[in-house]
Parts: sequence; structure tokens; C-alpha cells
Amino acid sequence: MSAVLFKAFIIILLILIIMSLASGAIFLVKDDSKSKRLVTSLTFRITLSIILFISLIVGYVFGWIQPHGLGQ
Repeated sequence: MSAVLFKAFIIILLILIIMSLASGAIFLVKDDSKSKRLVTSLTFRITLSIILFISLIVGYVFGWIQPHGLGQ
């Protein structure tokens, strides 16, 4: 059961990263030069990406996710 929850957590993180990317693109186009929302969006996206990377390592160590060979 924990593997299913872990995979759902990973999918939620990916969705949040994509949403942050989209909001950053909107802020880049629409905001004025004095707004800090673009920097905040970038910081949030980097933080989420680091959490995703660490989560994938933890999931591999605990055996919740397994690599598979595509070329075999």
C-alpha cells in the first residue's frame, strides 16, 4: 500500500511543478518589472524539484519503486 501512496505523491509533485512552471510563464509575460512573483514561482519550482529528486532516491532505497531496463 505504501508504494501506491508514494507513486501518488510523486504524481502530485509533478503536477505542482508543472503548475508552477505555467504560473511563472504567466508572470513573465504579464507582470511589471518590480514584481517578485516570478522569482517566488521559480524558487517554489526549484524547491519542489529538489523534494522530487530526494523522494525518488528514498523510494528507490526503500524498494517502493524499481528501475526497469527498457533496452533489454
